[in-house]
Formats: sequence, structure tokens, C-alpha cells
Amino acid sequence: MIIKLVTVSLALTSSLFASTPNILFIFSDDHATQAISAYGGRFAQVAPTPNLDRLADEGMLFKRCMVTNSICGPSRATILTGKYSHLNGFMVNEHTKFDGSQQTFPKLLQKAGYQTAVIGKWHLGSKPTGFDHWEILPGQGMYYNPDFDTPQGRTRVQGYCTEIVTDKALAWLETQRNKTKPFMLMMQHKAPHREWSPALKHLNAFDNITMPEPSSLFDDYKNRGHAARNQDMSIAVSMELGKDLKVREFDKKGQLAQRIHQRMTPEQVKVWDAAYEAKNQALLKAKPKGEDLIRWKYQRYVKDYLRCIKSVDESVGQVMDYLEESGLDKNTIVIYSSDQGFYLGEHGWFDKRFMYDESYRTPLLIKWPNHITPGSVNKDLVSNLDFAETFLDIAKQNIPKDMQGASLLPILEGKTPKDWRKTHYYHYYEFPGWHMVQRHEGAYDGRYKLMYFYDIDEWELYDLKSDPEEMTNQFSNPEYAPIVEAMKGELQALRIQHKVPKNQPKDVSKPNQKYITNHEAEVIK
Repeated sequence: MIIKLVTVSLALTSSLFASTPNILFIFSDDHATQAISAYGGRFAQVAPTPNLDRLADEGMLFKRCMVTNSICGPSRATILTGKYSHLNGFMVNEHTKFDGSQQTFPKLLQKAGYQTAVIGKWHLGSKPTGFDHWEILPGQGMYYNPDFDTPQGRTRVQGYCTEIVTDKALAWLETQRNKTKPFMLMMQHKAPHREWSPALKHLNAFDNITMPEPSSLFDDYKNRGHAARNQDMSIAVSMELGKDLKVREFDKKGQLAQRIHQRMTPEQVKVWDAAYEAKNQALLKAKPKGEDLIRWKYQRYVKDYLRCIKSVDESVGQVMDYLEESGLDKNTIVIYSSDQGFYLGEHGWFDKRFMYDESYRTPLLIKWPNHITPGSVNKDLVSNLDFAETFLDIAKQNIPKDMQGASLLPILEGKTPKDWRKTHYYHYYEFPGWHMVQRHEGAYDGRYKLMYFYDIDEWELYDLKSDPEEMTNQFSNPEYAPIVEAMKGELQALRIQHKVPKNQPKDVSKPNQKYITNHEAEVIK
């Protein structure tokens, strides 16, 4: 009798969980929408992403997924908590640890019966909480032969990081999870983060292609303010030939060897040198200067970045194939996103941080069979602020009232609520800090974008309909005066709605911290 009751109980449990969707969240670091061919753009033909495109074809592509704070750790904290940086306590990357004792969506899913796991990049300075299983990269992690931290300690795995994270995720799905429970797996890649080191098999991809340049590669910031002119994230000045672009002769601080070669086996180094050395010698022989040197740096940077994306795209394909082969695809929602966008030469930059479109907008692709119409494209203003609420809603759980976003579930089903947000709030805090981008906040309504650099008391307004590349600040243009006043009103309303403190501290990172900046462009003598 007891055996029969247990059997019936297990059957009921399995039936219950069969109707509860699994959640697979695939996440990358610094992946720009312009590097996904489903989004179009200048790389779509020369560097396609067939598996990410497949995800878009089978699900929904979001055109306007905006981040709350365009920097790695704060974005991840927002996703976990459904709250802006000033409320979850993680405002900057430097000298910050995520408070794992606070409410997060993985903890709430655990209580709802989900088995939770995170594998790959964590980058929050603390150990994960709310996860039944975790294997994370220490800090930024390494591309080659990376270490992983687990509850049992640290181990090193030989191979390429993107492939290892994928293998670990598939192993957990196949052999390690409790298959009587629904799962929520966060598979989080290091790629394509700086220094953009590709898998050895992709080191020669795009060798015979000249990558198209953005029209603003040589932007002079003529119609912008102090913040755009005085950042430290330009390809011309800030991007290092040694550390970033793998030219040994310019590796003045030994960073290339320390971060890459010292991690690699002799066999790996041999493959690496065969791919880069001849190209580097050609550079040294040609001795380009000025715009020619910038163009060379741009080509090396973008090709390595897109080579990293090739592995991410392959990872997405592997996991989608596994879901289909195992039958899990029918009851699994697959989400692909990144912690923010990235500059791929636009405005002459790399990195992120600014509220300008390339870093403010992040990719979001979602597939959910029988819920999302395949090939859907959405243009609503959505945000990484909405992810936690969406996951809880999918799991049929109540959304805590102190979360600040909204569930995307009705949008996924083609029924955008009438009261969906018309404007979105942004706030970047890390100054002084790496790349020296001034602190700023702003409001965006899908056409107009108002930014306020409050430490230097400068405003910027952009009309993205007439100026999609955000080249001309219209804040002082009399023709835009009504728009300025309306957007200032929206910004103030958003501050109140999201409980933003009136006075920002002068430095939310470590006081008197000294940051290394590049003041002179590298010259090939």
C-alpha cells in the first residue's frame, strides 16, 4: 500500500512538473546586437550567426531591450533581483560584492520546486546563492584552460572556455539534474569580453575579409559634450596593441603572456603563434600611422571579437540540438541575451557604459513552443529589469511587489498590455573608473533620448528618428525645446517611480582609487 501511494505521488509530481516549463537562460558578455545577423547590420553577410538566427526564426526577436546600467556586474545583479542598481546595491564593477542574502528569482524558483543551476561567468564578487548547482569562473575568467570555482573548491579544465561551459551545461542537463523537477539553468559565457581571444580552431576565420567600418569610426565628437570627447575607450588611444591586439612587440607590461600564453600548453601556443605572428610581422614592416593604424587596429579587434562570437553561436546550436534530441525542447523556454551591448568601432570606440544606443541596447531572443509565434519581432521598450519577473510568471509564481520590472509573458504571447512602459530609465555610476566615462542618467521613449551628466552639469538630447547614430546633440536647439521639457518631465517621473535618491554620492567605488588610463596613442616607430 505504501509503495502504491509513493508511486501515485511520484506520478502526480511528474505530471505537475510536466506542465511547468523549464527555463534555459543563455547569457554572453558584451555581445552587441550588430554582431547578430538576425538583427541585420554591416556584419550580417560577412559574419553570420546561423544558430542565433535560428533561435530568432523559431521565437521572438526584441528590437528594443534596454539595460538599466551598461556594465557587467550591475547588469547581472539587476537580472537576479528585478531591481535597479541603487536598490540591489551593486552599482559598479570595482570593489563591489553582490549581497547574496537578498531576494532573487533563483531563490523564489527553488521554493516553487525548480532545480536551479548556474554554469560559467558569475562576476559578482560573491558566491552564488539560490542555486542547487554552481560552477563559476573566478572573476572575469580565462579564455584558455580556465579555472572553475565550485562548492568543493577550484579546478582547472583544459580547453576553450566557451566550449567548456557548454559541455558542463550539457552534462548537468543530461546526467546531474533531478529529472523529476523542472529546471532553471543559467549558462553564462565569458565571450566576447575583452581581450577577445578566439577558440584555436577559429583563429584564422575572416582572414580574407575586410570587415566593413562604421560610418562614425573617425568621429570627432563635434556636436557632443565633454563626456564623449574625454572618455578613455577609443580604438585610437585606449586600445593596446599588446594586451588587446596580440602584438608581442608592444606587450610592454607582459600582460599578453600573463593572461594568455602562461595559461596555454606548448601545443596551444604553437597554434596561436602560427595564426598571429606572420600578420604581426606584416604590421611591423608596414609601420602604419594615423588613420591607417586605427584601421588596422579596428580590423584586428573586430575579427577577433567576431571569432569569439562564432563559438558562442556554435554553443547555442549545440544546446538547441540537445533539447530537440532529448525532447526537452517542447517544454523549455530558451532565452538568449547579454549583459549589455558593445561598441564595435562606432564613435571610434570599444567597450560600453554610455547610454548611446550600441551599449544601451542588448540582444534578446526568446523561443517558447506553442506560446511564441515563430519569427516574431517586438519593438516594445523592454529591459533586463523584466527578466526576473518573466521567469517567475512563466513558473506561475507571484511576482514580489518590490521588483521594479514587469513580466514579458503577455508580450511573448502577442498581447502587449496597454499600460506597458512608454519610457525607460538608465543610470551609470562608475566614475572615476576604467574608461573614464562620466556618470549619467537618462530617459528614453523609443525616439528621443535625454541624458544628464550630472557631475559636469551637461545635458544631451538625441532624436533617433532623424539621427539614429546619435551624432548631434539637440538639447540647445530651440526647435526641440518642447521635447526637452517633456523628456525632463519623464526623467523626473522615472526617478520618482524607481525611488532614485535625489543626491548621488561623489564616488560609489573605492575612495581615491587610482585608475590607469591611456593618454597617448601607440606609434609604430
